[in-house]
Amino acid sequence: MRPYVTVNLAMSADGKISTRERRQVRISGARDFSRVDALKAGQDAVMVGIGTVLADNPSLTVKAPALREERRRGGRDEDPIRVVVDSRARTPPDADILCKGTGERVIAVAESAPRDQVERLARLATVLPAGKERVDLDRLLRELHGKGVRRLMVEGGGTLIWGLFSRGLVDELCTFIGPVVIGGRDAPTPADGEGFLREQEFVRLEPPVVTACDGGVMLRWRVKRAE
Repeated sequence: MRPYVTVNLAMSADGKISTRERRQVRISGARDFSRVDALKAGQDAVMVGIGTVLADNPSLTVKAPALREERRRGGRDEDPIRVVVDSRARTPPDADILCKGTGERVIAVAESAPRDQVERLARLATVLPAGKERVDLDRLLRELHGKGVRRLMVEGGGTLIWGLFSRGLVDELCTFIGPVVIGGRDAPTPADGEGFLREQEFVRLEPPVVTACDGGVMLRWRVKRAE
């Protein structure tokens, strides 16, 4: 068993999620930020890869006071469980994801991660070994399900998103497409990684729900499952 996985991201009109320097850029606006905050507030956990932590230093907290209060009234922490996929245990001890907000933090590491770094992080978060040399995403999602996570939101980056898609672990893709062009052959895309080689391997999506938003468009796809 695993959680229902929603990948949420913003990209430019030419399919980039950042610049070639992997510098954080603003693609969406206030309306989409509110949508993402509400989506996050409805999740049991939110997950990112270590590259996103090192590049953007996100807190992954719920921002709106009303949404935080709603979670409290429901007997939950104000913030969902926050998960970092970090095979080599490189998460900085002063990262916002460890220092801001409430609730449990989980750092998923490989069994081969440096012991001293694992022990350092274990003082700040739940360290979850899930794979020998790299984090096994199938195993990680099973472990999270065992911790009561039924709805999991993934906010990046491209390598993690590709890993989830390549293993058939994504159920829904929410994409805000902003009215900007970033360009650059080396600029990251929503699903970086090796990529599929054969058309029959491609992940197929159901027709999207389309909503105009912040001068761009919001697309919500469900992954099409084999019949």
